[in-house]
Amino acid sequence: MTDPTRPSSPVPTPVIIDTDPGIDDMLALLLALGSPELEVRGISVSYGNTVVENAYRNAVVIARRAGKRTTLGVGARRPLARPLAVASETHGESGLGYAAVPPAGVILDFVKSLDRLLTDQPEPVTLVTLGPVTSLALALRRDAALVRDKVKRHIAMIGNVAAQGNTTRYAEFNAWCDPEALDVVLRAELPTEMVGLDVTRQLVLAPSEATRLAHSGAAQGVWIHDALRFYMEFHKRQEGLEGCIVNDVLPIAELLHPGLLSFEEQRLTVDLDEAEHRGHTRVDPEGTPVKVAMRADLGPVRRLLSERVFRWAARAAGAPIASEEVQV
Repeated sequence: MTDPTRPSSPVPTPVIIDTDPGIDDMLALLLALGSPELEVRGISVSYGNTVVENAYRNAVVIARRAGKRTTLGVGARRPLARPLAVASETHGESGLGYAAVPPAGVILDFVKSLDRLLTDQPEPVTLVTLGPVTSLALALRRDAALVRDKVKRHIAMIGNVAAQGNTTRYAEFNAWCDPEALDVVLRAELPTEMVGLDVTRQLVLAPSEATRLAHSGAAQGVWIHDALRFYMEFHKRQEGLEGCIVNDVLPIAELLHPGLLSFEEQRLTVDLDEAEHRGHTRVDPEGTPVKVAMRADLGPVRRLLSERVFRWAARAAGAPIASEEVQV
């Protein structure tokens, strides 16, 4: 059987990740940064799980803890048309639960936006979006031709088709935050693959996995455990679930182990209502064709997380790299 933790290609896939870190985003970023199959060319942050100032600070902390150099950018600070809403009850005031982080600083205007990160790429990249797609919608509005030229694949953790929503009965959080942005992205007809709640709700991290991190005594393991502990408390309180759903790991895992997700092409639209159907991604014969993940092989995902995030964290000394290693 092929070991999913071993590189399958000598040439890494260039990726840009647009994210709103976020506890499960943190695991996804650590997995991406710790995988030789991927070359993370840039991380763009936006509002979503927390405000953008916290998201930027969290991305800096995660990159430093991973010991990897990358370029950071700032995308959307708020939705296109809706009031700003964040998920403090899910991810904590900082966005990273109980994990220790420095105070958030001021984001300067010269920090690159998503479209500038794309402009800098010498060849097309895979774009991974793990939060609301407002940054991508803004890039499309500024220069749709650039986005189409530079994004050869777009894989997004967003939406739901058959599964119940996690914000309303019908809507997933990222889609609910900014349905107008998702509408812009769908209408652009990019090569989009939707990894939504239909598959991500199956990826539940058990409390024992976080407990082992705490007992490792390693600074990285304890830090990740402190973030996860908040997330597990939320899931226990909200859903009676023992453990936590780590949605954002799945798109990264699919890039590392192609085929663990099974996709079906669907024609989708997103509801722009104000009520409980706001952000509802639904099948519509007149909608945009999108590849939708409907089934997942979770075995390879769990092995990737175990080897490249949890075992690494249990062994790592935890010293951050120099600040100049994270570029803006």
